[in-house]
Amino acid sequence: MKRAALLPLLLVIGLQAPAQPGPGISESLAANRRARIRALRYELSFLIPAEPRAPIEGREVLRFTLKQAKHPLVLDFAPGAASVASIVSPRGPVAWRAAEGHLILPTSALRVGENRFEIAFRAGDAPLNRNPDFLYTLFVPARAHQAFPCFDQPDLKGRYRLTLELPATWQAVANGAETSRELLGDRMTVRFAETQPLPTYLFAFAVGAFQVETAERNGRTLRMFHRERDAAKLARNREAIFDLHASALAWMERYTDIPYPFGKFDFVLIPAFQFGGMEHPGAILYKEASLMLDESATAHDRLARAELISHETAHMWFGDLVTMRWFNDVWMKEVFAQFMASRIVSPSFPEVTHELRFLLDTTPGAYRVDRTAGANPIRQHLENLSGAGSLYGPIIYNKAPIVMRNLELLLGKAGLRDGLRTYLRRHAFGNAAWPDLIGLLARGGHRDLRTWSRVWVEQEGRPTVKTLLELRDGKIHRLAFSQEDPRGRGLLWNQPLRVILGGPAGERCLEVKLDRAVVEVPEAMGLPAPEYVLPNGGGLGYGQFELDPRSLSALCARLPEAPLSRGGALLTLWDAVLTGALRPQALAECFLGVLPRETDELNTQFMLDHLQRLVWDFLSPEARLALAPRVEGTLRAALEASPTPSRKSACFKTFRSLALTREGTDWLEALWRRTRTVPGLTFAERDDMVLAQELALREVPGWKGILSEQLARIQNPDRKAEFTFLLPSLDADPAPRRTFFESLKELPNRSHESWVLQGLRNLNHPLRAASALDQVRPGLEMLREIQRTGDIFFPQGWVAALLNGHTSAAAGEVKAFLAGLGPEYPMRLRMDVEVEADRLWRIQRVRREEGKP
Repeated sequence: MKRAALLPLLLVIGLQAPAQPGPGISESLAANRRARIRALRYELSFLIPAEPRAPIEGREVLRFTLKQAKHPLVLDFAPGAASVASIVSPRGPVAWRAAEGHLILPTSALRVGENRFEIAFRAGDAPLNRNPDFLYTLFVPARAHQAFPCFDQPDLKGRYRLTLELPATWQAVANGAETSRELLGDRMTVRFAETQPLPTYLFAFAVGAFQVETAERNGRTLRMFHRERDAAKLARNREAIFDLHASALAWMERYTDIPYPFGKFDFVLIPAFQFGGMEHPGAILYKEASLMLDESATAHDRLARAELISHETAHMWFGDLVTMRWFNDVWMKEVFAQFMASRIVSPSFPEVTHELRFLLDTTPGAYRVDRTAGANPIRQHLENLSGAGSLYGPIIYNKAPIVMRNLELLLGKAGLRDGLRTYLRRHAFGNAAWPDLIGLLARGGHRDLRTWSRVWVEQEGRPTVKTLLELRDGKIHRLAFSQEDPRGRGLLWNQPLRVILGGPAGERCLEVKLDRAVVEVPEAMGLPAPEYVLPNGGGLGYGQFELDPRSLSALCARLPEAPLSRGGALLTLWDAVLTGALRPQALAECFLGVLPRETDELNTQFMLDHLQRLVWDFLSPEARLALAPRVEGTLRAALEASPTPSRKSACFKTFRSLALTREGTDWLEALWRRTRTVPGLTFAERDDMVLAQELALREVPGWKGILSEQLARIQNPDRKAEFTFLLPSLDADPAPRRTFFESLKELPNRSHESWVLQGLRNLNHPLRAASALDQVRPGLEMLREIQRTGDIFFPQGWVAALLNGHTSAAAGEVKAFLAGLGPEYPMRLRMDVEVEADRLWRIQRVRREEGKP
């Protein structure tokens, strides 16, 4: 009864005029427009000059059907009145007005039914990513209105017809298929077909000095736009890139039972792209280095490439065909893309233990946030799209796939697949929200799904799971597991565990359903006393698993035999360091002992990555130097004994990061100068660039000459520009480094975000952190500006790079910054700082404990 009475009221509210629109796109503004507008179409044309600082003139024909015309209609256009030349309807010029990044169309210009407006404007540059000889758009999550007038919200999908006028020597690609091109002198006009319905954040185009590769796969033409000038590198990667796209498309068509819905399939490789990829239908954008792999690429790199391609391809169905209604459900498109990607790549990498890959690809990143005060739920509240970018992060990309795997275990593979097929068909070319899907799945007989969703999707954090082990006469008398909510909400995380009991006789797996506060495991009674009990040995569990002292000691001495169980043990031991249950030196010794014998490359990569964190973060400078000869000796030996080039490369990259002795840096310099080689290991241009940076950071004799010579060596113009940008951040003199930091306060100097983040990492490298300590507070104070002007991952990356090499010394600066924030400060930005600063708090606690007897 209440629901029936409420719906008409909501409809009335949606049709009412919004108050004077404020900055961004609020929920209320979006609801008003969604209730009023249908049949939305954009015809856009842009005149793109060769000079990247020259203005871009645009024209737009905007068509839509209006349900109610009693109130003004608000368009979004951040550049404002000064960038609008005219707005004309069929009835003549429109007396529009501008307010807070919006253009307001008066009621006198509106009609119930069909409406048409022609707008002449100057495009805003912020999301156009202009470079000397190429340009690409990036409008996610709500940045289209920073470039052209539009209704910039995900639940107003429109059809786009695009015309571009550009230099005649450039290439052009967009969502729609090219229909014609007309050459006139040194300019060319390219027209594209009208698209399927798309939200503004998925509309895209790229133009510039690109080369185009074409391939046929399964009767479909695929095109790759790129700027790679190394013919050997292109040849080495070309077929694999096309094959991976083709296999991902075929898999998704089989799984969804829906053919690829967007016609043509092009993708563009962008130097210094802000993300790994962006899923614009018909014009996917990728970071060039993620697809064009060097000869030194590891197995992990090749697997990451395959997953990235599969992720963006899966988005064609999840996110593009069916789009979230509001950005609070942005996680839905990301989780399904990531979840599908992990399934797609499995057949292409039969040598990989895919359950282990899923565990190590997802759980460490999710724990990194969920263990902190800055943890957030998977599904978050969002009042205004101006804050939509802050919703992205490890919880969406790492925790959500774990949750989706648990949902699949609850429903069964066929149950989830059939539910998703119904969901995609029902909402094709439209929008949907999480309650739509969970309601559909619950109707299949799983009535407790809403309770499950409330804990896993709508609440942050993870349970603390403890092992309760009692032994009598050399046998198990009791084995149980308790869970509690460390945040005091009384939540219970319903999840399966595969518990490994390890001992001299081997390993035994017990299936346990952790669905209560304490769960007994009766089948364990009477079994021989194990050396260790590993609750997450089967890779399914999610939580802080506190081992009993016997198990902790045994696992440090001898890891499990099965690769998946070893992965679960490595995660649990790392957590033990962070909680203070295990000393960092002990885990470093464990890794150094295990690395020469480890046969699985995924576990090897985990240990190498976390060995770097142990050495740089948790060991004092004295302990670090004392351990350095053993670290370098172990890595050199592992490198030389590695049976595969990818394993050699992984060991070398860790050695390069950790080298501290004179012998170690001399060896690295000899490799850079090509007076020494490592059999089976090749160096590409980017490898040399990184190696030169590491040598400069260590201030080896002649470091300045090394940087100059490296700059001269670089052939690729994009990489040369990047290295030139980074040079001041590598100087041994603190003065140029400070000037570099100060330069980042100017927006034009932050246009290449990946370059900026690498420069910040150089400034705050552990060997340089002391001289950058006074930049921590100013850098944090820039965070709101970074969010306002940057792309979605930039604020998180900025904080991480700023605190990169700092330890306990920076904790006071961060605490003072957090303490000084007022209630108006964006909560999500505060949470980003708390997540990255959690490492500092833990280093402080661990080092205090290390100082005790």
